[in-house]
Amino acid sequence: MNEFFSNYLREIIATGVMMLTLSVLRYIIIQLIKKYAIKSEVIEYRKNLVIKYISVFITSLFFIGLIMIWGVKTDDLFVTISSVLTVIGVALFAQWSILSNITSGFIVLFSFPFKIGDSIRIHDKDFPIEGEIISIHTFYTLVKTLDGDLVTYPNSLFLQKGISTNKRPNHHSSN
Repeated sequence: MNEFFSNYLREIIATGVMMLTLSVLRYIIIQLIKKYAIKSEVIEYRKNLVIKYISVFITSLFFIGLIMIWGVKTDDLFVTISSVLTVIGVALFAQWSILSNITSGFIVLFSFPFKIGDSIRIHDKDFPIEGEIISIHTFYTLVKTLDGDLVTYPNSLFLQKGISTNKRPNHHSSN
């Protein structure tokens, strides 16, 4: 056991420093996100989702750092990562609508074009929808129509259709 520590002391110290650095970085970023969310009145769900994505990203950085610290050759690492990304890319390309909805979900979540509780009108000549945003997810948004129906609307269509937004709920105005 003592031989293990003496042989790998440098890697053990580097791992500890990396863990500490990434933990502090994660804490600082999360605090900044929370302050921004309060300042810009962001919905709790959106704030938590952004924090979750940041945590996944930092965890990925941690594992990549571990692999590099503990001696995996960078050539092997890059071949492995590029192979995994190629397989994921081919799978996602085959499911372009899912990829489109995920990308659109990020745009909707991070650009904040509307919030939960906003009254919206989707300008679609075939299927116009008017109602209140109930919840926003990565793939879809739930809209409660004026008739009380729940419509699951793919986020990719939000970027393709014109949308009018009223910040206050629509109370069946007689216009």
